[in-house]
Amino acid sequence: MPTSFTVVPVEGQEPQPSRPLEDPNQQLAECSSGEPGDGIPKESSPFINSAEMDRGNIYEGKNMALFEEEMDSNPMVSSLLNKLANYTNLTQGVVEHEADEDSKRKEIKTMLTAISMSAIATNGVVPAGGSYYMISRSLGPEFGGAVGLCFYLGTTFAGAMYILGTIEILLTYISPSAAIFKAEDADGETEAMLNNMRVYGTCIVALMAIVVFVGVKYVNKLALVFLSCVILSIFAIYAGVIKTAFDPPDFPICLLGNRTLSRRNFDICAKFIEVNNETVTTKLWSLFCDSRSLNATCDEYFNLNNVTEIQGIPGIASGVLIDNLWSAYTDKGSIIEKKGHPSVTGTEEIKVGGLPYVFTDIMTYFTMLVGIYFPSVTGIMAGSNRSGDLRDAQKSIPTGTILAISTTSFIYLSCIVLFGACIEGVILRDKFGEAVNGNLVIGTLAWPSPWVIVIGSFFSTCGAGLQSLTGAPRLLQAIARDGIIPFLQVFGHGKANGEPTWALLLTACICEIGILIASLDSVAPILSMFFLMCYMFVNLACAVQTLLCTPNWRPRFKYYHWALSFLGMSLCFALMFICSWYYALIAMLIAGCIYKYIEYRGAEKEWGDGIRGLSLNAARYALLRVEHGPPHTKNWRPQVLVLLNLDSEQVVKHPRLLSFTSQLKAGKGLTIVGSVLQGIYLDKYIEAQKAEENIKSLMGVEKTKGFCQIVVSPSFRDGMSHLIQSAGLGGMTHNTVLMAWPQSWKQTDNPFSWKNFVDTVRETTAAQQALLVAKNIDLFPTNQERFSEGNVDVWWIVHDGGMLMLLPFLLRQHKVWRKCKMRIFTVAQMDDNSIQMKKDLQMFLYHLRLNAEVEVVEMFENDISAFTYEKTLMMEQRSQMLKQMQLSKNEREREAQLIHDRNTASHSAAVVKCDAAAAAATPEKVQMTWTKEKFIAEKHKNRETNITGFKDIFNMKPNQSNVRRMHTAVKLNGVILNKSQHAQLVLLNMPGPPKNKKGDENYMEFLEVLTEGLNRVLLVRGGGREVITIYS
Repeated sequence: MPTSFTVVPVEGQEPQPSRPLEDPNQQLAECSSGEPGDGIPKESSPFINSAEMDRGNIYEGKNMALFEEEMDSNPMVSSLLNKLANYTNLTQGVVEHEADEDSKRKEIKTMLTAISMSAIATNGVVPAGGSYYMISRSLGPEFGGAVGLCFYLGTTFAGAMYILGTIEILLTYISPSAAIFKAEDADGETEAMLNNMRVYGTCIVALMAIVVFVGVKYVNKLALVFLSCVILSIFAIYAGVIKTAFDPPDFPICLLGNRTLSRRNFDICAKFIEVNNETVTTKLWSLFCDSRSLNATCDEYFNLNNVTEIQGIPGIASGVLIDNLWSAYTDKGSIIEKKGHPSVTGTEEIKVGGLPYVFTDIMTYFTMLVGIYFPSVTGIMAGSNRSGDLRDAQKSIPTGTILAISTTSFIYLSCIVLFGACIEGVILRDKFGEAVNGNLVIGTLAWPSPWVIVIGSFFSTCGAGLQSLTGAPRLLQAIARDGIIPFLQVFGHGKANGEPTWALLLTACICEIGILIASLDSVAPILSMFFLMCYMFVNLACAVQTLLCTPNWRPRFKYYHWALSFLGMSLCFALMFICSWYYALIAMLIAGCIYKYIEYRGAEKEWGDGIRGLSLNAARYALLRVEHGPPHTKNWRPQVLVLLNLDSEQVVKHPRLLSFTSQLKAGKGLTIVGSVLQGIYLDKYIEAQKAEENIKSLMGVEKTKGFCQIVVSPSFRDGMSHLIQSAGLGGMTHNTVLMAWPQSWKQTDNPFSWKNFVDTVRETTAAQQALLVAKNIDLFPTNQERFSEGNVDVWWIVHDGGMLMLLPFLLRQHKVWRKCKMRIFTVAQMDDNSIQMKKDLQMFLYHLRLNAEVEVVEMFENDISAFTYEKTLMMEQRSQMLKQMQLSKNEREREAQLIHDRNTASHSAAVVKCDAAAAAATPEKVQMTWTKEKFIAEKHKNRETNITGFKDIFNMKPNQSNVRRMHTAVKLNGVILNKSQHAQLVLLNMPGPPKNKKGDENYMEFLEVLTEGLNRVLLVRGGGREVITIYS
């Protein structure tokens, strides 16, 4: 274990006067008076002899007299180390440890989303933004911004997909001659088509952007024309299906065995034909054989199977529905085959390359087909995206969305069934219409003309693209105007009438990216993820609002339930991974990055969202759970109440106190930053608000995560008491108080005087709270400083439950203190076995998993020096003088200074006996300043009594208890200075205040002497319970 030990014997190192007293101990025994110093009689303890013992031994064990108040509850470290090392000390931790051990599918999803959206949309006014507005106001700006931006990208890419569909219909069915790029062979047709899509798609994007820029009213007029064409084409399909029942169209396809043949390179579906009574081979023969002669060598499968011609659209009465009812997924490059058709397979390996079969271009499976089909049902948000243009969004969104879903779902499902009942399966799986020479299958099915379907499909895709370019910019503009994503704020501007000009420009550019991708199958999964994510969070928003039952949740749409919303959310989440798990992960990663960016850089918004309500409910539940009892020792960490002092401008006097708090806490646990304003709340509420703003601003600068609490009280002392008693809530209350040492405690006009400080120490002890007092707090490091070397020294004198061990460990987790080494000093008395203390402390630190350098300091008994005696006498004289003389502020300071000057002169002159020294300063030398009012007030008092009182002050002899305490402070301060004067931080047990309040000012003097000469000191006083344990 990296722990080193050093035993250092230390003789008395306190400063000596120029000429020592003849016998201070004997003099003190002779001059011992019955006047109370602290009013504390000498108590019996293991280290301090009984008062009944011989006077000659009265100062035996006086080295630790300053800590004698602690010994009833907190034993000395030297007497406890053996138990610590042998697992018997941490009684509370042991008991708790033992007690704890013993005791303990698409339409359905779309409809569910529409129901959830209807509930949210009818729960108040929905301005521009649609789905983004609903999600952000229900789940908060982070979720709303992340999902809204992804939905914007999905809508924009959907526009690109619709435009690509428009180009495909134009070049394939309306005007094939308009193609710019021509394919030289069949293998280059796909690439030529994609290049044509890129060129024409760019032109159409520019044209549509101009139309949208001119005004939305023109888009609405065009939408009516597009809708009329779509409705007409739908009716044409139903009419054509009915017609096939009695007059199916002539739409032949050619099969070789059960394999579908491409009709692009031959016209006659036969191997040979009779021409003038002569058998002549057809063009199909030459595709499978090496010559046109009947004796040519042909493909084996071609020789073994017959060529047959069947109708591609046999009609609704043909019973083909039974064949198409089941799935027929294939691998990429597979031949499309008709099930149940006769086929003979040869013995040789089949070589199909270059033969006129119809092949599948992609691998088909359920999830892939879902991803391709899903964009056809993503239009449910088209109305909500334009919510700002609706006259009554609360009425129009639910009605229009649900009716649209119902209508389109009926059309989609009925068309799927009718197509399966009328059309052969091989045609349905022929993606590019190779078997029918590229003819439009649904156009052939429709009545009265295929052009109805072509024109309807063209305008349908064109209108959908135009709607996407209309809704997406408005969605982006709503996000930008909320200011949650700073770099998007420029896109919130537009024309005078509110049209999103800049957002439209960005949308057109992103849409152009989708056009350049060109492949429909590549675009579809991307936008599916974004749409599904949006739908998922719409369902989540409705479920959260319903379960929270917030008073503001009063939707007019009543046909919703949280279970339906959760079902819809689950289906959306499942479909994301069913469609494409890697695209789902990418989409979630993008949304997560946007979420964290908004959380880190975005503007804070308070919209009364459901996540905040959910947090409040979770906090309430957690508070009720932790209310059952105190935390286990293993879970104990300092929950800090930081007491700040403010100046007249309500600015924090010691900001380094918050820096130290953040270094100690590292963002963990509870931190309450409190301060007190003196006065009446009705008069001081404006100052209280200003103080709270200043403290919160400083907490942000210092990265102190916690809460701020300002108390206005008529008395500063009462305000501090209220904070200590009532800060926190339930089980989340503070267990540690952190405050700065009152540097100007000798000034009685200071609101944080010694009286307030000592009372605070007593109250934290009564409340069983730990106390940390940072002295010279302005010298403590900021969060930006880094100690590259140095030590954090712990002077462990009294057992305090392990606070002194835990605090350096917590500090060294922060980067400011990380490179500092931990040193532990403990004090051995004359009767202690220093060697055994080393072994016990070594074992204890080993089980605590702490690395530290340890030194055991031996403090030998020695006589009390004249310096200690004189310092105690000065302290008591000053205290007694200020008590007896009821002077004004200026007079009190003047008289105290005279006493200080007299004693200083006396200390440097020849030292005489205490009686002579006291008599040397007679009352006549004190120049009293009396005002007329003071004279009138005092003239009725007994002059003899006053003169006697002054003589008593200068003739008084120091109280022996105070001498012993001063001896401890002086000697221990010398030892600490010798070892830790250059340490980065010194942690020291804080002695308790006297039980008798008459000695409070002397207590402050003891602490001042104890820490004199040290740069950074943290006085630590435990809270009465164990805070560190050796158990796992």
